[in-house]
Formats: sequence, C-alpha cells, structure tokens
Amino acid sequence: MKLEMICTGEEVLSGQIVDTNAAWFADTMMNHGIELQYRVTVGDRMQDLIATFKERSQHADVILVNGGLGPTSDDLSAEAIAKALKEELVEDAGWRLHLEAFYQGIGRQFPSSNLKQCLLPASAIRVDNPEGTAPGFRVKLNQAWLFFTPGVPFEFKAMVVQQFIPFIQQTFQFSQATQLHKLLCLGHGESTLADSLSQLTIPEGITLGYRPSAPHVEIKLFARGDKAIRDLPLLIDAVKSKLGPAIVCENCPSIAEAVHQLLIENKLRLSIAESCTGGMLSSQLVEFSGSSNYLDQSLVTYSNQAKQNILGISAETLQQHGAVSIQTAQAMAENVRALAGSDYGLATTGIAGPDGGSTDKPVGMVCIALASKDTCWIQTIQLPRRSRTLIRIMSCAVALDMLRRSITGTDPIVPYSSISCSDTQIVRN
Repeated sequence: MKLEMICTGEEVLSGQIVDTNAAWFADTMMNHGIELQYRVTVGDRMQDLIATFKERSQHADVILVNGGLGPTSDDLSAEAIAKALKEELVEDAGWRLHLEAFYQGIGRQFPSSNLKQCLLPASAIRVDNPEGTAPGFRVKLNQAWLFFTPGVPFEFKAMVVQQFIPFIQQTFQFSQATQLHKLLCLGHGESTLADSLSQLTIPEGITLGYRPSAPHVEIKLFARGDKAIRDLPLLIDAVKSKLGPAIVCENCPSIAEAVHQLLIENKLRLSIAESCTGGMLSSQLVEFSGSSNYLDQSLVTYSNQAKQNILGISAETLQQHGAVSIQTAQAMAENVRALAGSDYGLATTGIAGPDGGSTDKPVGMVCIALASKDTCWIQTIQLPRRSRTLIRIMSCAVALDMLRRSITGTDPIVPYSSISCSDTQIVRN
C-alpha cells in the first residue's frame, strides 16, 4: 500500500502556522508500521487543488487530505474534489440533521454558513467527525482512495485514530508484518550517536534511523518481515549496550512523559522551584493527565525577593553566591521539598539570555538541583550559543533526567557529550 498526504491551506503553505498535523500523522502511521511515502502542501486555489488531486491519485493507493472542510469561502476541498470527479455537490441530509440537533443541544441557532459543510461529492462516503461540525469523507479517484479530514488538530487526530486507521487496515492487505522500536536519547548529538553505532551489523530487513528534535534525538529501529522482527530484539540489546546512559526511555515520546509515568508508578511526590525556566518544567509534566497524583506544588521564584519570601533562601546566600549558583539551587530544591514534605524537590536557576550574562556567569549557565529526603545533587551546565528558548528546554530535560535517574536507582548526574558541566556537588544530610 502506497500512502500519501495532501495538506491544504494558504496559512500552512506560507508558513504562518506550523503544520503539526503532518508531523503527527507521519509519526502515528509509522508507529503502526506504515510509512508515508509522499507529502505535498497546496494553497487555497481551486485549480491547484484539482490538479493535485488528479495527479497524485494516479500514483497512490490512499491519500489523506487534510484541511479545507470549513464553512468559509476559502475552504475548497469538497468542491475541488467534486470537480476532479466531474460530480455535483449534494447535501448529506443525515449530517444536516446531526448539525441541527447539535446546535439545538447547545442552545444556539444553526448558522446558515454551516450548510456548506453538509455538501459532499455525489459519490462520497461520509466519515463522521466526533469532535466538530465538518464531516470527513472518502472518494475513489483513479487508483486511489482520497480520505478527507478537517484541519483542526483535535478533530483531525480523532478522525485518524477512530476512522482512518481502521479503514486502511480493513481495506488493504499488508504484504508483510512490521515492528517499530524507539529509543530516546538525551545529551548527545545525532552524529555522536551514529558514530557509536557505526560498527553494528544491521540485519537485513531492519533500518536504523535518527530523528533529532530538541532536546532529544530519537533512534528508530524499523523491522519489515517476520525474520527481521525475530532479529530485532538482539539489535535493540546491541544498540542499548553501545549507547548506555545516553538512552533515557524506550517507546516514549519525551522524557517528561517517562518521568510522569515513573512518579505515578512509584507513588512519589514532587515539588518544583523554577527561576530561569519560568514554569516550563512543571508545564511539561502537567501536560499529562494524572499529574495531580504526584505534583504537590510548582513555584516560579524569578526575583531574589521571591526566592527569599517564598522559598526562604537567606539573603546571605544570595549576596555571597548570587541567584545563579549551586548554593542557591541547592537551597531552592531543599526548601521547596520541605514546604510540602515531598519525596523530591527539583530546582532550576540560570541565565537564559540573550542579556544578563557576565564573564563569570555567561548566558547559558544553569544550575540544577535535585533534593531527596537525605541527599541533594547539584550540577551547573553550560549551554553557550543557544537561543533563550533552547536553553530553557535543555535545562528542563536535564532536570527531568536527574529525577528519572534517581527514581530508577542510577546516578542522577552523568556526563553528556553535547552539554558541558562545570561543577557538580552531592550533599548528604
């Protein structure tokens, strides 16, 4: 089966918005063992849409078309595919009844503009939208099924998971079994990881790929066919042996999610104190449902006064060592843990830039501390020549990695080839 994707919309084509739908879709399909083989983005121009539908439908078996199903004049997907099919648009009476009931249920008048979303090509098979007012649909053109979905991300994702994937699984016979295994790495560049694995023998039918996306590098091991699937576990073990502590989790999209799961599984509680990361650290954890099971509190103590008033950091510590210091980071982690009696306290303080650095404390210098009930681990990392956002992202990743390693019983402080560390301390209480 040859799978392609057509993304529509001027705002996507011009870069006004980042097409996160396309990236999510390709990754989701890969997780199901299906590789996206071609993708094209088309603006909201009728003739371009018609030409693209006609041309790509001669090459693909199934095409996911995303966007252009809204109620406004620039939403052209349904009309364009009808023209390509040389069909009329006809009203789907069932969907109109659905929309009328929906608006009645929320106490609003049915907008006349939404009638456009009830118009589908004559040969279309409607695909219900469980999250919005625009139905999807599928049609056959040339050799391909074109499966149309709305552009709103949560509507699109629900339709892919609930309807598109079951449709292709039922419609197409897959010639061979596939299996995908992902290893997420932190603190080491793509080239360094590749060099470490360069001497490995990759069995036939398995491909090894790299996907860098700060703060991680994801290694994908994709096996095609029964023999390759049988060979995959040995290769995974070999890769893990070569990379060692560079791997922070398996088959998990982020270190934040891995830590989230560990905290819940181990019934541990956490308190956080942030300065330079400004709430990003806690935000990454509360992204996941169930974070209230372990997160006691998160305090953004940006100013020295807040560090004193809220966290109880002594004026002497701040005056003698400064806000960006291992001493202040230690006090932040220990004090925020003590405030709620949590199992762990995690703290960040640094200079995210682009201003505010000095010779002694340059932009990119960040002190991170992890406090348990009897030990505090503190390290100072250096992230020069990074943007303000990337400094904050990398600092959060290192902080979470320290916590992850402590929970799993390994040393919270490890060397990273792409992140320099200028000072470390371990304080036993």
